[in-house]
Amino acid sequence: MVIFSKHDEQQLLPASVSSGCWQNRQAGGNRRLRTPLTRLKALVDSPFMPTSMPDMPDSRNWFPETPETRRRRFTASRRQGVYIHLNGKRLINFASNDYLGLSFHPDVCMVARGALDDAVGSGASRLVSGDDPVLHRLEEKLASWKGYEACLIAGSGMLANIGLLQALADRHTHVFSDKLNHASLVDGVRLSGGQSHRYAHLSNQQLELQLNKHPAARRIIVSDGIFSMDGDSADAAGLLKLAEAYDTLLVIDDAHGTGCMGPEGKGITGGDTISGHARLIEVGTFGKAFGSYGAFILGTRELIEGLRQRQRTVIYSTALPVAMVAAAETALELIQSGEQRQQLKRNLKLFKQLTAGLGFMVSDSPIQPLVVGSDEKALQMATALRDAAFFVPAIRPPTVPEGTARLRFTLSAGHSEEMIEKLSTCLRALL
Repeated sequence: MVIFSKHDEQQLLPASVSSGCWQNRQAGGNRRLRTPLTRLKALVDSPFMPTSMPDMPDSRNWFPETPETRRRRFTASRRQGVYIHLNGKRLINFASNDYLGLSFHPDVCMVARGALDDAVGSGASRLVSGDDPVLHRLEEKLASWKGYEACLIAGSGMLANIGLLQALADRHTHVFSDKLNHASLVDGVRLSGGQSHRYAHLSNQQLELQLNKHPAARRIIVSDGIFSMDGDSADAAGLLKLAEAYDTLLVIDDAHGTGCMGPEGKGITGGDTISGHARLIEVGTFGKAFGSYGAFILGTRELIEGLRQRQRTVIYSTALPVAMVAAAETALELIQSGEQRQQLKRNLKLFKQLTAGLGFMVSDSPIQPLVVGSDEKALQMATALRDAAFFVPAIRPPTVPEGTARLRFTLSAGHSEEMIEKLSTCLRALL
């Protein structure tokens, strides 16, 4: 039982009710102020009130336990070219986004090491004292290469997408997103406070129905370029046509296409000659085909200037280390030369020939998924591949939808024909 004292009553009353005022009103029989306290006492004294509260969670039991088949693990490993060392065993890595093998290219590594002679970190955000000239130089090169007026470099693809959408949208903005968009786009829409509408994967028809259903002054279409778990591509030209017809902006995150897809590695927007359009905003990363780290946003001059003033993930983040930016600048030169891109095309063609009929999803990108269904089967196959010296982790829900656990193979220009042939032989034995 809880006992209420006169002091407790005073603490429960509004601050505007002083003790003198309370006593005067009490003497006058003011039932309105006394009734809530009377009711509260009755509730606490009730036999239906639990005598004790359940233990409040601390950090040890805050999250529900994850089933073993869904548990994600950080596994200490060290990459060495296309190999990965895991638990003392060297495996051929078919799970990296280093599509062109540039993360270990000698020219890229040499430039990064040279930049480290001056400093490791940038020491501040770009708006304070971390705005090194190499950032501006690379921004100009990227904008020119991709056909845009301006560019803004950000800390990572996640930071670029979240900050971009927070800057573009508010509660008055309607945002239309592909249901299989990357988590960075999903979180960006949520954090923006915009009104979210999701359309069926790659369904421009359903998107148009939603655009007709939700007219608004400010609307944005948001889509991945290459979808990271399926390896399929958005219809960039078709999305831009809808953006023009319905007066919306279009944001395309071409993280997995930039550098390795399209003419000159310009990604999925390069072949359609739509890059640079005033309604199109494009995001790319340095952490995949470029083999470095960081991200960039491309658009009109006015848009990029607006983001410099409003994008919180750029304004309040430490600038990228110069070594990473210098590495990305050298990687851009290698991408434009085309040698690694051609090797990747040859490897991809060979892989698709050797694995024909095994049930791989149709994809022209370096991402080649094999959907096996259950979590258990995906884990078993990943273990069997590891025993055969191949590293291909199982991808399970919630990363992918229920019942679509898969092995996600990613091809690199660094893979040899022999590696791909051995992998295909192993897969045929397993399937």
